[in-house]
Amino acid sequence: MGHRRFFRPLLFPVLFGLVMVSAYGQESETFAVNFLTSDINFNPIISYTTTEAQIYTAIYEGLVTYDPYSMDPLPATASRWEISNDGKTYRFTLRSSVCYSNGDEVVADHFRDTWLELLSPEMNAPYASLLDIVVGARAYRTGENTDPDSVGIRVISDRTLEVELETRATHFLRILCHHSFVAVHPDMLGRETWSEQEPLVGNGPYVIESLSSEEMFLTRNEHYWDERNVDIPRLSLRFSDDFDAVTTAFNTGDLHWVRGGINLDDVLRRESIVVNPLFATTYFQISAKAEPFDDARVRQAFALLLPWDEIRSEEYHYLPATTLVPAIPFYPKVEGITAADGEHAFELLDAAGFPGGAGLPAVKITIPGGPENDRISGLMVDTWGSELGIDVTVETVLYPEYFDLVDSEQFTISTISWIGDFADPLTFLDMWTTGSNLNNSRYSNLKYDELVRQAMGETGNARYEILAQAEEMLLRDAIVLPISHSPSINLIDLELIDGWYPNPLDVHPFKFLSFSSGKPIPNVALGEETRERGIRSARPR
Repeated sequence: MGHRRFFRPLLFPVLFGLVMVSAYGQESETFAVNFLTSDINFNPIISYTTTEAQIYTAIYEGLVTYDPYSMDPLPATASRWEISNDGKTYRFTLRSSVCYSNGDEVVADHFRDTWLELLSPEMNAPYASLLDIVVGARAYRTGENTDPDSVGIRVISDRTLEVELETRATHFLRILCHHSFVAVHPDMLGRETWSEQEPLVGNGPYVIESLSSEEMFLTRNEHYWDERNVDIPRLSLRFSDDFDAVTTAFNTGDLHWVRGGINLDDVLRRESIVVNPLFATTYFQISAKAEPFDDARVRQAFALLLPWDEIRSEEYHYLPATTLVPAIPFYPKVEGITAADGEHAFELLDAAGFPGGAGLPAVKITIPGGPENDRISGLMVDTWGSELGIDVTVETVLYPEYFDLVDSEQFTISTISWIGDFADPLTFLDMWTTGSNLNNSRYSNLKYDELVRQAMGETGNARYEILAQAEEMLLRDAIVLPISHSPSINLIDLELIDGWYPNPLDVHPFKFLSFSSGKPIPNVALGEETRERGIRSARPR
């Protein structure tokens, strides 16, 4: 979700299998969760971590929200929408009862103003380029056109928002589930960081009661349109990296859900360990900003020298990855770099003007630490140092400073674990298009851009075929070096907690959670207005 940009990879010889669990404890008024220590920026426009994405499901709400079971878009602030026959125009109808936590009404103008701020060149918001499919959005985002009226986001009335796309885009509604596209209260716009702002005004099911670096308390938002169907009165969101203390708190029932900070060996109720495939890939990326790595031949040569059998060894990875996009039904097989080929590597270096590696500069690899990052970067140092005779060093920059370094593109080679923001291959591929705000490597290939653009106008298998061609081109250009696909690991008692379902994005909207002994049927934990009108109205005509 990343809206879920980075997460700390877990290295373990594998514990796998979906788990249902035994009940413990008793009904509580407060639901307690632990996250790893994290800096929270409450401005959803510029946030990108997985922790922020999960917390925002309590504080903010967009036109649509994630179905807790399938991750499909469900009506939220918008009760329904209509799609034109050509698939290019979406008209959203906002609920008449939607308010912010201070009682102010949410109107269509707020979505337009928020999205225009998201698109402003000054904001440089990480997910702004996802709206490039909107008429005029890319030109506005890059400063080519400064007229906001040129962007296809139109207010028809207080309750009606219309969005016009450049082309049919079957993934558009899935994008809008992301926290970057919520409505921001007018008083909050223009602020880059909101941590000092009291009170924080949102339009989600909860409102912040108190906040410290160790814990955040939230209570039900009495102005939320579906407040009567928000079951849990209070949330306690804790932040700790003390794995032993966190695991003990879960064992004693003081924590209901551990999202980060798990000592697996000490979990008493083993059935509470929920492991499921995640729509995520860990990879190294090479910056194309400067010589010599602005030449794809040099990047390919460096990649082809590496001992991939060791790097992707199943001793260290449950799902070694040769591709960027994780397995998706009906998505074509894509060929990436799977083995070393020193002969071809040196042919490429010769063609690029570096015969035998002569003339290549020193290389610095930047990592956020951790045993697996240390192991892989060590293999890179040894391989490139011995094969090319160059000086290769490793720089360790700890979180959260590492996020800033990668975002500011101050690296030559770095590593990222990327969790998809929506369940579609495009969440891994659109970010590498020329000018994308998420394209930290400054990769630019006009043929690649055209394939991604072409895929947006297609549907079904034809769309997947084109996206697979784009991915193969990306892998061939060696801008991204996939390492592994990642599992999601949570501690939660699914007999005690309803509305929490393992899913590939590892997003679990707080609205749908409840303390209960019975299991709900997926998609029924919704307000009456949503059940009776929203789902029918939301189906494309």
